[in-house]
Amino acid sequence: MNHLSTWSLLVLTLPTENATARMRFYRALKAKGCAVLRDGVYLLPYSEAREEALHELAGAIAESGGTAHLMRAPSLDASQEEAFRASFDREGDYDAFIGSLAEARKTISGQSAAELTRLLRRLRKDYEGIQAIDYFPDDAAPRAAVAWQDFVALVDTVLSPGEPHPSERTIRLLSREDYQGRTWATRQRLWVDRVASAWLIRRFIDPNARFLWLPSPDACPADAFGFDFDGAAFTHVGERVTFEVLIASFGLDTDPALLRLGEIVHALDVGGPAAPETVGFEAVMAGTRRRVDNDDQLLEQMSPVLDALHTHFAANANEESGGRS
Repeated sequence: MNHLSTWSLLVLTLPTENATARMRFYRALKAKGCAVLRDGVYLLPYSEAREEALHELAGAIAESGGTAHLMRAPSLDASQEEAFRASFDREGDYDAFIGSLAEARKTISGQSAAELTRLLRRLRKDYEGIQAIDYFPDDAAPRAAVAWQDFVALVDTVLSPGEPHPSERTIRLLSREDYQGRTWATRQRLWVDRVASAWLIRRFIDPNARFLWLPSPDACPADAFGFDFDGAAFTHVGERVTFEVLIASFGLDTDPALLRLGEIVHALDVGGPAAPETVGFEAVMAGTRRRVDNDDQLLEQMSPVLDALHTHFAANANEESGGRS
């Protein structure tokens, strides 16, 4: 091994009288992915951000009555480098996670949409937590990635049967005048991307749009504009979900509030960084989906929610713009 890493070492003694503080510090060290060299000596591969986090932790330990010394040093030789790296092996964590996916698979068929979204959110948090402290990925990381992708795909087939695959094509700028009073069609049992796209169509593209909720994409009439299924006129393109494709197609990407809504839809549909409002919107969507009997009602009840979020984001954007002027 030619490259020798630099390491941050935290040498500490925890307060003996405060069991609650000791447990809090142990959990913080574990959450940061620290390796234990021996009792009271913790190790992390150096980065400015990780060392700053350890510095803050050292200060908290000292304030609680313990002692903490933070140091930085390189590996002495290849043998020590290998030993230090081995102490960060995450294979056991990934194997346990893959096992939890196997157990979760057994429960999917009996769960509601709200329960499935909570399950998916919890498991995604677990997975991303392991990834965040996997400083030296090996063969276990791609195994877990494949298992996670398979699990997400399985949940998608329950939540959104017929979920589209991303296509690679150019998004052309279209004129809204050519899309007035038309019939639009998508898969029935609306979920986030489809309900947000239908709202966007009626609110910003075709106010007199008529919607068809299809039992199967094959049932889409030839004269209808399909959205959010493979082969539809508007569907996933590259990393963009259907809602984002519609925004780009009709030149709506100058509206910062729509772009913020797009972040929420994207995160809930395919994952990724989530705005603070994402969890709340997901809960409202899941609850409404359980309460109503059909997709017309679902769109009717979710439209005011999307209107309110759009107004909220627009007001924030105006305030931020005013603050810069």
